[in-house]
Amino acid sequence: MTSPFVHRNLPRLLLQARESVMVHTRPDLRAHGLSDQQWRVLRVLGEHGVVETGRIAREAFILGPSLTGVLSRMERDGLIHRERDPADQRSTVVELTPQGRSLVEKLSHVIEAHYAFMEASLGKQKLAQLYALLDKVIELEQPA
Repeated sequence: MTSPFVHRNLPRLLLQARESVMVHTRPDLRAHGLSDQQWRVLRVLGEHGVVETGRIAREAFILGPSLTGVLSRMERDGLIHRERDPADQRSTVVELTPQGRSLVEKLSHVIEAHYAFMEASLGKQKLAQLYALLDKVIELEQPA
């Protein structure tokens, strides 16, 4: 039987690439009691500071109902603080606690070391091309 597909399975390859990268990160996350989702939240907060929950959901790729549980556990563990947005009481904003900031700082060294390994292995130009291609695919697939 011949396959009706001409192209390789891009979504599967992207997931496989993600898993290949995460296999290096997960042991460090688990050593600090973090799930992948919790790390994505910490990364967003570490990059942007005080962030509205809708933006966290979008940037961390976590659905709203799941995000609520993730944030509750992180608040319970002392990693984040939530409060009503002073500018819009209908929204909630989230920020890192000192403990959360410390954890982001600690884990960022491990993650950046892995990115440096990837850059050394692939070359700076190829890694930049990979980022550019991924950005282009994301842009290409956005709804009009």
